[in-house]
Amino acid sequence: MGSSSVLALPLPSFQFAPSQENPLTSKTKKTLLSLVSSRDSSLSYSSSSLLHKSLPLAASALILLSSNPAKAGFLSGSSGIESIPGPQLPQIEFLERFNEENQKKYAENDARFKSSPLLNKLLEKSKLNKEKNKLEIQDKYCLRGAEWGVGDCSAEGMTAEEKDNFISMLKQKTGVKQ
Repeated sequence: MGSSSVLALPLPSFQFAPSQENPLTSKTKKTLLSLVSSRDSSLSYSSSSLLHKSLPLAASALILLSSNPAKAGFLSGSSGIESIPGPQLPQIEFLERFNEENQKKYAENDARFKSSPLLNKLLEKSKLNKEKNKLEIQDKYCLRGAEWGVGDCSAEGMTAEEKDNFISMLKQKTGVKQ
């Protein structure tokens, strides 16, 4: 670790007006006045103004440059707070019974819903639609393959009349306008 040095800057002057509200003791006032008077009086107003403006910047820079960065592996390898089990909460009998009753109701409702004729009808319809959609997609790809002359539905070895009949049959089957 390197050491840092602090730049010594002249202090700004403080002036205290005599009043009854000032809580400083006379000894403190004398000490402060002697510090102010012993200060080099050759500083001009502009250098004092520059000092007032640059002092916060110098302090910020000093703090940033002298602080040590955190090391990346500081907590690596530790399991973390998630692995520590939390405290055992008190069990409330009323809430446990309420939870058990709700779980039974939910299980009964789920069983009734799964055995409902409406759900079975919708599942059957979904299976039929899935098969129908799969066949429609296959027919569309077959039509495309026949038109392009590639794939299983290629009309490559057919005569021009057979090819036109085959493609028109596929278009009719898929519902594509001719």
